[in-house]
Amino acid sequence: MRPLRTILPAFSLLFLVGTPSLAAAQEATAADVLFTVNNLWLLVATFLVFVMHLGFTALEAGLTQAKNTVNILVKNMSIIAIGILTYAIVGFNLMYPGEFGLGGLFGFAGFGVGTDAEGLTAAYDPGFTYWADFIFQAMFAATAATIVSGAVAERIKLEAFLIFSAVYVAFVYPALGSWQWGGGWLDQAGFYDFAGSTIVHSVGGWAALAGVILLGPRLGKYVNGRIQPILGHNLPFAVFGMFLLWFGWFGFNGGSVLSADPGEISFVFVTTAIAAAAGITGALATTWTVHKHPDASMILNGALAGLVGITAGADVVSVLSSVIIGLIAGVIVVFSVMMLDRWKLDDPVGAISVHLTCGVWGTLAVGLFAAEFSLVTQLIGVLSYGAVAFGSAFILFWLIKKTIGLRVSADDERRGLDLSEHNMEAYADFQIFTAR
Repeated sequence: MRPLRTILPAFSLLFLVGTPSLAAAQEATAADVLFTVNNLWLLVATFLVFVMHLGFTALEAGLTQAKNTVNILVKNMSIIAIGILTYAIVGFNLMYPGEFGLGGLFGFAGFGVGTDAEGLTAAYDPGFTYWADFIFQAMFAATAATIVSGAVAERIKLEAFLIFSAVYVAFVYPALGSWQWGGGWLDQAGFYDFAGSTIVHSVGGWAALAGVILLGPRLGKYVNGRIQPILGHNLPFAVFGMFLLWFGWFGFNGGSVLSADPGEISFVFVTTAIAAAAGITGALATTWTVHKHPDASMILNGALAGLVGITAGADVVSVLSSVIIGLIAGVIVVFSVMMLDRWKLDDPVGAISVHLTCGVWGTLAVGLFAAEFSLVTQLIGVLSYGAVAFGSAFILFWLIKKTIGLRVSADDERRGLDLSEHNMEAYADFQIFTAR
């Protein structure tokens, strides 16, 4: 039998049914529930995006040589710390300054994050808390530097990479992000990038391209005019990383709905998954045709290419359009990797092709497949982001190169960055056995 103290409130509610006070209470309760559900979904999406950093780590480690694995692990652990801390100190208020100067080009709301959680939430967005949005966006910030890590792997000095990442993620990424997500001049012009094909992926990709140009290729990559493949040491690890990234992308794109609206989230999940599947199909068909065999590393990058491609318009393009966007991304990522190799731009994991080439494609695809957006405006956004992101990264890398140096010595590169930079090995007890 239920105790009397639990029954009396129920009778009280029955007595009040239909009264204005109860109606108001019910509305308030419904609003509170919706607020809680929205906020919870954003935090779940944050967790999914956080898991993507494990995916990037596994992918990058798997596609590079065993002698550089510790270096890959240290860089990726450091990146998440750099992303969160710099975003808290300066990045969040650069990206969402509230007020802009210089015609919507720049704004800054001050250092650090606020401490009045209730007041900030009420002023910021009635759909979720200030803190939930901050931590969700901080995960995105770290992603931009992770993209660079893979492209410059196996020959960059650790301190050079960390200095670059800290400055780029603290200032360049959020300032550029404010142009659209923060309500700046490109947002006012009608440019659209739902979850970051350009704002996250291309901004990271342009920086990766600048770093690769100034670093030069790995030793032995291009010899006597010929391309010499330098194989990664653990392809299963790389494929595991790809699937972790695909899993996390449901939070990357689904969280960008910025509410728990079941229809919108479900639709974004569908376009995201279909584009990735089409990306695999495009890369599989292309490598089978061009190389005469299906290349597993190209196929896994095809999945990522499809995901990057759909990220700009996952909520506004049709399901059929998502197939086309992913399929084309899977094709062009293969040719982009081949083209960069012909230009002697050495990218060990294909990061430039996945994130820059397909980020540009995905952003332009919004103007092609979503009638409410202009292809010209999308192109202006792509070019503007490219000019500033590449220029800023090139200058920053050049300054590092002229001061502390950018690249490890040839001897250290041959020995491996694990021993030369960290004095440890990832597989210290591993023995190589050969057949008799």
